[in-house]
Amino acid sequence: MIDRSLSYGRHLIERYLGLSLPFGPVFDIGAGQGFDLAAAKHLADDASLLAVETRPDFERHLRDNGIDVKTVDLEMEWLPFQDGPVDIVVTNQVLEHMKEIFWMFHETSRVLRSRGRMIVGVLNLASFHNRILLLFGRQPTHNKTGSAHVRGSTKRDLTDFLEAAFPGGYRLITSGGSNSYPFTHCIAKVLAVLFPGAAWGTILPLEKQREYSAEVPAFPGIKGLETNYYLGKQ
Repeated sequence: MIDRSLSYGRHLIERYLGLSLPFGPVFDIGAGQGFDLAAAKHLADDASLLAVETRPDFERHLRDNGIDVKTVDLEMEWLPFQDGPVDIVVTNQVLEHMKEIFWMFHETSRVLRSRGRMIVGVLNLASFHNRILLLFGRQPTHNKTGSAHVRGSTKRDLTDFLEAAFPGGYRLITSGGSNSYPFTHCIAKVLAVLFPGAAWGTILPLEKQREYSAEVPAFPGIKGLETNYYLGKQ
């Protein structure tokens, strides 16, 4: 079973996977040591488990546990699947590391079947402790210049982005908050339930509502975004 003392919303991901039963292939983007895939296996023993992971020790661990691992650069390479074979995409604590977010959402939306589900876990830029830090002119811990995190997100920001980039493409099923820094585990768990919008992390299960037709790479051009994002080979 999943270790619920960890602060990555895994208990919520397990719950949202349960809401998605029955399911077939589950694809974890940035799978780490495979904790979220283990939850999927616990719920549906016959589900195919797929992962993207590039850290060598994690990759070996995943393969040793029977998981089909793809070593793909999520920011500029195609995922090695046809359109729409995946029932569930999990991406937990990955988006804050992504510069090329348009390409990643293009590929995940392409491989996810219609009525399939995407479970997204992100650090919450609007968490209680980040609000306090900003109040005193300090940098939020989730989005520092000298860190591996290049993006900050909130529930509203992420759902607004998805609706703008893929209109009518996803329906938010529910949402939850995970942990509340700097409180102890017992207190943090209660606070995350009572005040999910101020929790350390946000977990969003979304259902794909329609066929995908490569809308996401068109979004930066439509909006006139000045950053030179990677949008595939033209």
